[in-house]
Amino acid sequence: MTDAPAPKPGILDIAPYVGGKSSIAGVAEPMKLSSNENMLGAGEKARAAYEAAIKNIHIYPDGRATKLRDAAAEIHGLEPERLIFGNGSDEVFALLNQTYLTAGDNIVCGQYGFLAYRISALGCEAEVKLAPEPNYKAEVDALLAQVDDRTRIVYVSNPSNPTGSYNTAEEIRRLHAALPASVILVVDEAYAEYVTEADWETAFPLAKDAQNIVVTRTFSKIHGLGGLRVGFGYAPVKVAEAIDRIRLPFNVSVPGVEAATAALADEAHQTASRELVSNWKPRLTQALRGFGLEVLPSAGNFVLVMFDGPERAAAANEYLNTKGIIVRPVGGYGLPQALRITIGTEDQNRAVIDALSEFAAT
Repeated sequence: MTDAPAPKPGILDIAPYVGGKSSIAGVAEPMKLSSNENMLGAGEKARAAYEAAIKNIHIYPDGRATKLRDAAAEIHGLEPERLIFGNGSDEVFALLNQTYLTAGDNIVCGQYGFLAYRISALGCEAEVKLAPEPNYKAEVDALLAQVDDRTRIVYVSNPSNPTGSYNTAEEIRRLHAALPASVILVVDEAYAEYVTEADWETAFPLAKDAQNIVVTRTFSKIHGLGGLRVGFGYAPVKVAEAIDRIRLPFNVSVPGVEAATAALADEAHQTASRELVSNWKPRLTQALRGFGLEVLPSAGNFVLVMFDGPERAAAANEYLNTKGIIVRPVGGYGLPQALRITIGTEDQNRAVIDALSEFAAT
């Protein structure tokens, strides 16, 4: 007996999510390249819509996010009634887990899959089964080998954070075809707009006629709205209807709906954001490899840099901090020997190259 309330079993065993840090002591304006944000920021149309929304922030938002729902459906060619909106795509994952997982069930994801999948699953007293990724990529057969009669959801990041790897359209089709009809396949496409690889395809068409696929997108990356927390999932109608029974009634804010709707129509900003990454990712990769560093191929707006062990990675991180540069250590993903670096502006990328050139020489 205790005299204080106790959380249910397992909660205190969950390691909390820790985001990329945003400050360095003594540095007024550090270069924050730790969270895969859009370094161009939000587009002009989204900012204008956000400012215009101020006059209505005393009013509860439309619980169905109808304006944004219709815009996203039109842009992507989807049925509006099948969209689930949330406080970032993180909330969509949490809602899926809360709706479909009971104690003793499990989810399956790749060894280096996004931590948000696991945290909310563990909070539902479910098991997390990790498929090995020896080549830093989710492998279809390895994922399938983890599926059993208590598996309810399989998560695939495509492209994957933090490794930058991706699965081809054929691999996603093969994975779905081999799953039991009772298992939901969640394809997390947070970085979809940055992908240029010819054998990658969005899973929207595959999901259109399936009863057990959910495809998620976010406004935090290409659209530069990370601070507003808006994401959505494209799901079978029965899944969307089930989730609506437990979804908080006003989970996307008035400014979030307005800014996200405007961002969808801002093709110029999306193009500029893609071009920044497509121009600088190969240049940054080539430069760092020239210093003897291993840089994994990436389909996202970031690169994962491998060092000769955890101590060397920690030293590199500390050295970058002395130059006012914040990147992301990824020991929480089981990669203590690596640093993830967001593709920044030209000045930011050149600063990273200069700093790591100096560090590699030590």
